Amino acid sequence: MDLFSELKQELQVYLAPNQIERIYRAYQFADKAHAGQQRHSGDPYITHPLAVAKILAHMHMDPQTLIVALLHDIIEDTAIDKTVLTETFGSEIAELVDGMSKLTQIQFLSRAEAQAENFRKMLLAMAKDIRIILIKLADRLHNMRTLAVVPPEKRQRISRETLDIYAPIAQRLGMHAIRIELEDLCLLNLHPWRYHILQAALQKTRRKRKALINKIETELKNCLEKNHLRPAAIWHKKKHIYPIYKKMRENHLDFDEIIDVPIFCIIVDSVDTCYRVLGAVHNLYKPLPDHFHDYIALPKANAYRALHTTLFGPTTSVHVQIRTISMDNCAEHGIVRYWLEQNKENDLRPHLRAREWLKRLLDIQKTTPSSLEFIETVKIDLFPTDIYIFTPKGDIIELPQKATPIDFAYAIHSDVGNQCVAAKIDRKQVPLNTPLQSGETVEIITKPMGLPDLNWLKFVATGRARSHIRQFFKTKQHNEAVQLGQRLLDNFLIPLGNDSTQLSSKYLNKTLIKFNHDSLEDLLEAIGLGYIHPFLIANSLLNLKTDLKKIKNDSTNSLPLFLKNTSNSLITFSECCRPIPGDEVIGLLNAGHGITVHLQRCKYAVKLLNKNKNRAISLQWEKNTENFTKTNIAEDLKKTPISNDLFKTDIHIETIDRRGVLAHLTQRIARAKTNIDNVKVENPDREHCIIHFTLSVQNRKHLADVIRALRTYKDIVKISRHRSL
Repeated sequence: MDLFSELKQELQVYLAPNQIERIYRAYQFADKAHAGQQRHSGDPYITHPLAVAKILAHMHMDPQTLIVALLHDIIEDTAIDKTVLTETFGSEIAELVDGMSKLTQIQFLSRAEAQAENFRKMLLAMAKDIRIILIKLADRLHNMRTLAVVPPEKRQRISRETLDIYAPIAQRLGMHAIRIELEDLCLLNLHPWRYHILQAALQKTRRKRKALINKIETELKNCLEKNHLRPAAIWHKKKHIYPIYKKMRENHLDFDEIIDVPIFCIIVDSVDTCYRVLGAVHNLYKPLPDHFHDYIALPKANAYRALHTTLFGPTTSVHVQIRTISMDNCAEHGIVRYWLEQNKENDLRPHLRAREWLKRLLDIQKTTPSSLEFIETVKIDLFPTDIYIFTPKGDIIELPQKATPIDFAYAIHSDVGNQCVAAKIDRKQVPLNTPLQSGETVEIITKPMGLPDLNWLKFVATGRARSHIRQFFKTKQHNEAVQLGQRLLDNFLIPLGNDSTQLSSKYLNKTLIKFNHDSLEDLLEAIGLGYIHPFLIANSLLNLKTDLKKIKNDSTNSLPLFLKNTSNSLITFSECCRPIPGDEVIGLLNAGHGITVHLQRCKYAVKLLNKNKNRAISLQWEKNTENFTKTNIAEDLKKTPISNDLFKTDIHIETIDRRGVLAHLTQRIARAKTNIDNVKVENPDREHCIIHFTLSVQNRKHLADVIRALRTYKDIVKISRHRSL
């Protein structure tokens, strides 16, 4: 019982003898299961679970958590499975241990994917029981403390993962002490030389400033005594190394350039006293404008509460944090305080805030099927929120810095975000990418037909907004792919006297197995995304012999796919030749992206087809896209408005170089009701210039009308349309 004795001493402080006996039995079980296993240091493996349990015992965690800490590597590293744990310790313990275990039975394509999926599993288990993450943090903390004996490559990888994920989680849960130690240990293992240099410099600075710190502390105590205020404690808060290193690196500063503002914590007995102390210190030293934060009235996302103010001190600025004893416990221990003080009057805010955060993670998880995408989104959402935005009704929404009206809209509800078309800040309409400031009132304007924009992903700041936007477009793409796939398949089935609604179940099942899909919908999606040629599927569904040589752009093989507009995102128009309605076109399957439309004579398309003729899809424009008559052009343009479906095309104009030539040409283009998307001017000699226009037109007839209008300008030498021919 020698190894268990240190843990027992911690447990005797707050647990009953029968509870300690249960934990000891778990220790014996784990010791037997890990028999013969060693750590990198050469110590028996059981020393690691014992150390993790000791860290948690210091937090006064309940017996079940300590038992799981002792057993947490059993499923992953021994032959004992979940069933044995359930029979021995019950289902609750077995579920918690399983939540701690990595997915070792699944083959992943990369280490990054495996790490992401394991992290996803841990977070989902954590949503069911938050003790999972506390055990994981204790496990990671002990691993970081003993990382020196691990091979360098693994040491670097574990340190980066800890810095990216586990330290921010500790911060998000308000576990300040654990976060500090994790961050400093990461820096020590990633950059040991830098760590030791900064440590020595910091110690030297502390010695130099000792007299100043003592002076400020004395003046604060005298000030409070003079105002009949008796704080429970006043102390100077020492800074740890990692934030200093981070500030130096991000701002490209030397150590001497960093302004070392001393931080003093004043602990009092009540909230009322907090505000009285604030008034007293503001009378002692003048406060800096815009450097006061009331986190008591508006707590941080991790439930941190205090008054923060920065003052003009004797020879330097002084940062003062004022909080009650209860708030101070929350600041140091965060969610752990729920267990530390479970027999006392307890502040449940950290626990409830953690639950709210986990609920948001579950919401993100439901809309994010990819593990790598999920972990990327969670990283965005890990850091505490810093700004407070008001709804028109006066409700407060917490958001991270740099959040926009789109983030605000999705924080209210996913439907509000999806239908958002405009926003007002303090009653003034603003662009949707405007960064919000704390205290602003935001009103979201929605329309039932409003839709998200992919460009929103470039500026949204919250994981919730990002995941809902991505999910919307994934669902939209799925529906479009199924619709397009069905059209393509029917174009090959109909000439053979069939269609996708009249398929033999026998041959359908054989086709699904052959092409490795679970349903007809999945098969149609694969066709629409360009992964499979519809000719192959049609032949398989009708049990015909497949001849790949017959796949060509020929109406004898299939009906053509008619192009009407640009609404389907899986039908894209090539930038190399810019086809427009009326041109002779061909479609090329582009795996994962649907169909790319090219001119039939496009050099690039011909080159691709020479490499793989099985990519061709027969295309035709629907005739109603050419709605210009052959009568008077000006009158026709007045009567027939251009549709919203406009297509880009390039024209090159060679003209005599005179003053105002560009203005004259753009005026004529505008009168032809055409948008100019881009313009570029070249001067091949002193007398001529070549102007390259990218225009948005409805069809070939519309383009012809534009060119006809331009030809009336006397100085034009030549007009041509650029095509990759």
